[in-house]
Amino acid sequence: MARPDPQPDALVNWMEALADPTRLRLLRLLERNELGVVELCDVLQLPQSTVSRHLKVLLDGQWLRSRKQATANLYRMPTGELDPPARKLWNLAREQTDAWPTVQQDGLRLARRLKQRQRDSQQFFAGTAGRWDKLRRELYGEQFTTDAMLALIPSHYIVADLGCGTGHLAAELAPRVARVIAIDNSPAMLKAARKRTSDLPNVDLRQGDLESLPIDPGTCDAAMLILVLTYAADPAPAIGEMSRILKPGGRAVIVDLLPHARDDFRRQMEQQHLGFAPDAMQQLLAAAGLHSATIRPLAPEPDTKGPALFLATASK
Repeated sequence: MARPDPQPDALVNWMEALADPTRLRLLRLLERNELGVVELCDVLQLPQSTVSRHLKVLLDGQWLRSRKQATANLYRMPTGELDPPARKLWNLAREQTDAWPTVQQDGLRLARRLKQRQRDSQQFFAGTAGRWDKLRRELYGEQFTTDAMLALIPSHYIVADLGCGTGHLAAELAPRVARVIAIDNSPAMLKAARKRTSDLPNVDLRQGDLESLPIDPGTCDAAMLILVLTYAADPAPAIGEMSRILKPGGRAVIVDLLPHARDDFRRQMEQQHLGFAPDAMQQLLAAAGLHSATIRPLAPEPDTKGPALFLATASK
């Protein structure tokens, strides 16, 4: 006997999950952001019990994914993983809710919440800029910088150093390439970077966010994210922007933390993530349109105190 077509049941389940204004508001927030329950309660102005109940419905309906970070769960909408019919249904629902006043209010509160995240990170770096190089060396050593540079280099390259910090890598790269575009959103870090690179005319320092880089599409031969993604609320937009600014055939290089269980370390460093598993990083790179990815762990250097690192490379 032929198996019944499951599509009608799937359609009904999708529609039932979307048949609530609060769940539609949740999906709009989580389509482009990874947020926790406390943040969602703040944005939606609803009690935790209500938000948690609606999150469970969306999780059961596979409209959301969640992951554990320390004692909290973070939620996101896996847009790229939705079945094509579900994606069409969601696109229609999103279009029909664009003009809702409540949705517009949610957007304003979300912007405030994300701005607070950025301020928390900037406050950390403002207090750390003077000792960042020493702290970074103590935690992670120096070899990872060399490993990252060796994944690049042709002398005609225009290289983007994303999350450049105090300009350590930009200064190392500048004598070896045609131009370095160095981006950071911390004024304190950029001030230190300007001092370090003041005699390097091919270093172009710019203030900007990883999620919206002040660089034109297809500008760079290579782009680097060195110990940056653990500070990003959601790494996917940052890697997507990295891909956007690369020329066809351009190279992406990422160095960051492998998964670890040191939540005290994460809190001390004001990081958003407890590292990244190689298979998760592989998926992020592929979703950003980057291919031929290789990801390998880096052997910890003697006397370093931080978690182990990985080196990832991919092509546009």
